[in-house]
Amino acid sequence: MTDHVTSPGPAAHQKIDTSVPHSARIWNYWLGGKDNYPVDEQAGDAYTAVFPGIVTIARSSRAFLRRNITHLVSEAGIRQFLDIGTGLPTAENTHEVAQRIAPESRIVYVDNDPMVLAHARALLYSTAEGATSYVDANVLDPEHILAAAAETLDLTRPTALILSNILGHIADYDRARSIVTTLMAALPSGSYLSVNDGSRGIDPVFEAAQDAYNESGAVPYNLRTVDQITAYFEGLELLDPGVVAVPLWRPETTSPAPDVIGEHGGLARKP
Repeated sequence: MTDHVTSPGPAAHQKIDTSVPHSARIWNYWLGGKDNYPVDEQAGDAYTAVFPGIVTIARSSRAFLRRNITHLVSEAGIRQFLDIGTGLPTAENTHEVAQRIAPESRIVYVDNDPMVLAHARALLYSTAEGATSYVDANVLDPEHILAAAAETLDLTRPTALILSNILGHIADYDRARSIVTTLMAALPSGSYLSVNDGSRGIDPVFEAAQDAYNESGAVPYNLRTVDQITAYFEGLELLDPGVVAVPLWRPETTSPAPDVIGEHGGLARKP
């Protein structure tokens, strides 16, 4: 455990509202995690009653991220990761995948959810050779994120920016694109951008379930079209096979035949 840590204190726990379902906790529930409350399980069960495929989307998203990180470490030689909107710790977190391959890897996680803050120590176990730290910050404040991340990462060296199911929480699409641009502009040539988000225009049942969820009083998550997700990579070099349904991104040969689902993503290099 190393580097700059914001330790969770009583105030963090007091901010946790257990009366309203929260997307990070519901996602954790769908992934099979235990860091959630009855209100989250109820919301998650209500969602799956309408669209059972959301569990496949959640788990496919995590598998996509694992394959991205494996490529970045093994093939691209990346040793630094800035993971924004990391959510609650489950299996195969970014640092676990990266440091298993390259123990010297350095990872900064960013989130502003109080329950994630309360579990920060669970995220911060690092190899002795590397580093893992947590920044309590909002994705809407990229300048603060970059300044805090620079305390652990050398941002003059190639770094992978991970934005997994976080950009959909930004209601204004143009602002979401601007944030991606700001973050990538601060990283040097040879850095990478990994994005995956829920997609609109693929599965009407999924879209109806998500729209109903957004109207329930929970924090909304906005599905984007595949073209909108692709536009996050403007000016970068998309790796094959481009922006695709996440099970189709370099599937492992031992996996079952992948399905086309309402979750798209890609990986690109900054020239």
